[in-house]
Amino acid sequence: MKITEKKYTNQLTPAQLIVIFYLIAVTVSTLLLMLPIAKKPDVDLPFIDALFVAASAVSVTGLTPVDIPSTFSIPGIFILMFVLQFGGIGIMTLGTFMWLLFRKKIGFKERRLIMMDQNQYSLSGLVALLRQVLFIIMTIEAAGALILGVYFLKYYDNIPEAFLHGLFMSVSATTNGGFNITGNSLVPYAQDYFVQFINIVLIILGAIGFPVLIEVKNFLSRKSADRKFRFSLFTKLTSITFLILIVFGTIILLLLESQNFLHGKSWHESFFYALFQSVSTRSGGLQTMDVAQLQEPTLLILSGLMFIGASPSSVGGGIRTTTFAINMLFLYNFAKGNRQITAFKREISPVDVRKSMVVTLMAFMMCSTSIILLTITEPFNLTEIIFEVCSAFGTTGMSMGITAHLSIFGKVILILLMFIGRIGIISFLFTMGGKEKRLGYRYPEERVIIG
Repeated sequence: MKITEKKYTNQLTPAQLIVIFYLIAVTVSTLLLMLPIAKKPDVDLPFIDALFVAASAVSVTGLTPVDIPSTFSIPGIFILMFVLQFGGIGIMTLGTFMWLLFRKKIGFKERRLIMMDQNQYSLSGLVALLRQVLFIIMTIEAAGALILGVYFLKYYDNIPEAFLHGLFMSVSATTNGGFNITGNSLVPYAQDYFVQFINIVLIILGAIGFPVLIEVKNFLSRKSADRKFRFSLFTKLTSITFLILIVFGTIILLLLESQNFLHGKSWHESFFYALFQSVSTRSGGLQTMDVAQLQEPTLLILSGLMFIGASPSSVGGGIRTTTFAINMLFLYNFAKGNRQITAFKREISPVDVRKSMVVTLMAFMMCSTSIILLTITEPFNLTEIIFEVCSAFGTTGMSMGITAHLSIFGKVILILLMFIGRIGIISFLFTMGGKEKRLGYRYPEERVIIG
């Protein structure tokens, strides 16, 4: 029996194994959240809702059909934090940590799984990469929990409660989980710019990409005598795109909502409302306002920003910032008549250009299909459905409040979107198509009329 199972697993591709591991993680998380100890007394948690919360936590999305603080007990909240941690840094990061802890040899097969889970192109240096990822994320979360825990002593009556809120908020923001135990996201802190600033920093650090954090760490720790440090194209491209999207979202919110939600508010109130919601669309999911009060054009733009999502090799989902950047560079260079796609004096591989197009097209098809299906089965308007679908796919978690009122079919659709958004479009496609192949022959080339 064991030989048969081993033979079967050896036939699976890394992408298929990763999907299986995440499915197992969702299943185990569902069972843990349904334990009597995880729920408050007399709380009835239907299986579909437990499954939804588990999938949302593993995919670090934050959409939930139940109110977290009134549904889960203190042990349940700690279970949720663990699942957020598990989903945020990736199943292979924690798996590698356990292998190292028990001194298990990390072979070629394990390295291929790590490479797929972390969107890497090389097998070399993967274990060192994951060690740094784990160290950086834990350090960021610990610092955030300490700062917020001490600060929350002004809000809560006792130290344990203050530090519980600080720890949960730090984990939720850093992993871009979007869950909260206030019962109303960060709306209670809408006038507290310090809490918002700390959350903005944590969300950005979690969503900008682990390779970026590692390069910045190496840059800061380099010796002054070392030769000039050069950041990779990935770091330059994703950081600039990330910043542009945040600035764009902030300006759009300020402009479109100046005569609506932001009308009559001071400049600093307006700025922080716009900035926080813009940062949160990168995959954070936390809110300092009820987004249902925003105008339809604003909601559609926020939906587009959530569809783009965070950076690759981060805690976030969506098509990712580099995919969006390469698409824009492709359009610009095509319009200029350039055959090569370049950025920062480097040529982008045609393989990566094709992948970005595939990811965008597949994501658009999935989200469009989901929107059409939900407009048929759910009693909500089109804007609300578009917003919720983009939030699920981008693993963002911002919500207009309709998740709890979806039918079982609607919840299943969002669960699938969250799951695919977390594992990534490429991994999802490879689960169906198997391994990358190169044909040993070529057909005669012929042009087709386009446009």
